[in-house]
Amino acid sequence: MAATNINRVVLTGNLTRDPELRTTTGGTSVCSLRIACNTRRRDPSGEWVDKPNFFDVTVWGAQGENCATYLQKGRPVAIDGRLEWREWEDKDGNKRQSVEIVADSVQFLGSREGVENGGRFTPRSDLPADTADFETAPAGPGNADDDIPF
Repeated sequence: MAATNINRVVLTGNLTRDPELRTTTGGTSVCSLRIACNTRRRDPSGEWVDKPNFFDVTVWGAQGENCATYLQKGRPVAIDGRLEWREWEDKDGNKRQSVEIVADSVQFLGSREGVENGGRFTPRSDLPADTADFETAPAGPGNADDDIPF
């Protein structure tokens, strides 16, 4: 029996430019988005710093039309989709390739008013900024069971 392949991408980030809506010759709408997602890393001095990653996203059909209508540069989004690899020849005959995300679902985060007023949605990193929050608290005096009400 062959192994099952999984191709799934889930990202949250902010749009780096306004959505671009096109229509195929068959009449299907397709919207192009570009999002930035930060990854936290330690720099040589040991400080946590954000490193941006940029991703191209394609959204098809009515959902793409909604993205073009309601999203704008800076707006936070959550993308659920799959990776797709493309290869083509440019006008000079050079082979080109790219990997993009084809969105199955786009969730609008934050609010349009927040972006218009300069506000941004900043998702929390999965790496703690300060690990001191996870240290064991010192035990208090007396028996620990004294505070249990039953």
